[in-house]
Amino acid sequence: MEWLMGLPPWIQALFATFFTYSMTALGAAFVFLSKRCNVRVLNMMQGSAAGIMIAASFFSLLLPAKERLEADSTAATVALVLAVGFLAGGFFILLSNAGMARLSVFSEEKKRSGALTCFAITLHNIPEGFAVGVAFGSLTGEYSAWISAVMLAFGIGVQNFPEGLCVSMPLRKQGFSAGKAFFFGQFSGIVEIVAGVLGAVAVGFISSLLPWALAFSAGAMIAVSCTELIPSCVAEGKITAACGVTFGFALMMLLDVLLG
Repeated sequence: MEWLMGLPPWIQALFATFFTYSMTALGAAFVFLSKRCNVRVLNMMQGSAAGIMIAASFFSLLLPAKERLEADSTAATVALVLAVGFLAGGFFILLSNAGMARLSVFSEEKKRSGALTCFAITLHNIPEGFAVGVAFGSLTGEYSAWISAVMLAFGIGVQNFPEGLCVSMPLRKQGFSAGKAFFFGQFSGIVEIVAGVLGAVAVGFISSLLPWALAFSAGAMIAVSCTELIPSCVAEGKITAACGVTFGFALMMLLDVLLG
């Protein structure tokens, strides 16, 4: 363990975020089993993806942003940052959807929906990568602090497993090949590696921006869930969709609460 603690913070962040990315890729790889799944199962998986994104927006993004702000900000400042960041993320997705609708490559609604889902998960992974990088960049040499940083990376990695499914399974349901669905699913996690290294190198600057990025990503994920994922799976079966959303939310909530 001592040789790991002796490495430069950015290298430790690199190793940690490579693990979190690998868990995203592992979750996305389950798309290769989708040929054995019927339409109802894929529809439930899409609903589960929506539930996972809704839970992650609160437990993984808004709540950590609130806790970080409360350490040195007034209640009014906390409320303002969370509200403005959240609304900005939601409007950004709506504007992106409108922009994609004008592009011929995204003329089909299914392609546009899949691109927005991938985009939202990617946005969500950026502040998570920053958080891991900041944790390692802020180490003071204490073993307990290092263990906390490692556990943060482990917790985010475990949570990333179902998030890989969030991208790959809806894309598979929308007609993408298993290979393409996996590619976009795992690609959404690569940004964590870059963000983690940047967070470790520029720990002071990144730390101050982190609450804004977390709230922004939460708004983006809620917007995609409400405008794309939920309407799509509800149209093909309300009961199946409701079960999927409920299960996905419960799963992500369980992981977030247990892993901190």
